[in-house]
Amino acid sequence: MPTCGSGGHRETWPVRSRRLRGWLRRRYYEETGEALASAAVRSALDLLEARAQFDAPERSVHVRVAAHADRLYLDLADDRWRAVEIGTEGWRVIAAPPVRLRRPEGMLALPEPRPGGSIEALRPMLNLADRNDFVLVVAWLLASLRPVGPYPLLAVSGEQGSAKTVLSKLLRALIDPNTASVRALAREQRELSIAANNGHLLAFDNLSVLPTWLSDALCRLASGGSFALRRLYTDDEEVLFEAARPILLNGIEDVISRADLADRAIFLTLAPIAEEQRRSEAELWREFELARPAILGALLDALAEGLRELPRVRLERLPRMADFALWATACETALWPAGTLACAYEANRKAAVVDAIEADPVAACVREIMAERSTWTGSAAELLRGGADLPADGALSRGSGWPQNPRALAGRLRRAQTPLRAIGIEIGFSRQGHGGSRVIKMHTRFESSVSTVSGVRSSAYHPTPPTANVSADSCVELAVPHPTKNASVARNNDADGADANVAAAPT
Repeated sequence: MPTCGSGGHRETWPVRSRRLRGWLRRRYYEETGEALASAAVRSALDLLEARAQFDAPERSVHVRVAAHADRLYLDLADDRWRAVEIGTEGWRVIAAPPVRLRRPEGMLALPEPRPGGSIEALRPMLNLADRNDFVLVVAWLLASLRPVGPYPLLAVSGEQGSAKTVLSKLLRALIDPNTASVRALAREQRELSIAANNGHLLAFDNLSVLPTWLSDALCRLASGGSFALRRLYTDDEEVLFEAARPILLNGIEDVISRADLADRAIFLTLAPIAEEQRRSEAELWREFELARPAILGALLDALAEGLRELPRVRLERLPRMADFALWATACETALWPAGTLACAYEANRKAAVVDAIEADPVAACVREIMAERSTWTGSAAELLRGGADLPADGALSRGSGWPQNPRALAGRLRRAQTPLRAIGIEIGFSRQGHGGSRVIKMHTRFESSVSTVSGVRSSAYHPTPPTANVSADSCVELAVPHPTKNASVARNNDADGADANVAAAPT
């Protein structure tokens, strides 16, 4: 992937790309006034490829964001190939970044950021239910501006007309605008790999179902993983792709049903928009374009704060996405009081656990069984019969999602271990006796954890009164940013949640 000079700046393009071919033809025409023959173009590309492989230093090439020497770089993707350099002392726009940044097809330019802006300018444009959802959206944006993962997946749901697609487009336009701002679901792993290779942020629109293979692939992509695909027109060669990418999904239903992906996700539920509160999309985008440079500047201010504070941040408990929690906690004091993110994230995770259990018939069955006892020991076959004997008109519904044999039930139990542990149910697997019979042991870790599981949802979804301090049983509710220089320590809090006020936003 050679780097060429053009118009007083440096550009980086793949050797066989259309843009590099055009650059060669233009330079030849400028020097000779004649057209460069196709054979000469192929010969020049072969020479450049050989030099790149055998006679040039190896450099990492990045898309949109990069890191180098304790600094972050954000590609503005403008005609002058400028980038924003972010360090502990602040940020600035530079003409020649020390990192190599490539421009895939479809990448659009970011506006030049403007200092002195407020992140609060973004909130009226998003149809979010409450303050905590806005805090989580901003935290997700800050995590997405890092060049390394893991990244939390942002899952947006809501009925038709709740501005899910518009919210997705606005968020992507803030950090990684693209001509295909949202796209349909990938049909195979090759499509997903290509999309991840050609963009920093992936946004999938209007999902109705999430296949099992894609759920597993999104887990790898959010946390950082490798994909191996057969090279086209070969039998024994592979194309390897390794990356981590921020991901956004939206749909009417909550399509995330597997616990491993749900454990990596932030869930937002959008409320419907009343007729008298609707506004045109054109009007919203005009307002957004005017505010976008200042909003981007506010995000960059928070990134600089994060670089300063990250070495000093300590959390009492590390959640599942620990790197995200540490980074967002380091950045938050540029925007609001310390502890605000911990409050919102904890409430979101509690609600996600409840939803994951209710979406899984096996987990719901275990919860119902353990609501009446503190321990249970038996085989998978016995548990399968016991679950079948429970009434199907309550939390259970044994349809297509119910396992048909003990082996399948044991596998589903292993997947349900994480959300069930969050409500106090531990599941263990062992062998007993001379024959090594498989035994399942379940017990509750603390009293009343199962019977009061609905209370978790209740506390997560109902707002608490605003307060100036973060305590063990309350959450900060802010009207304006309140920066502080102290690193944050996580608290175990409840917070308001998902179904509240309707913001003015388009359909």
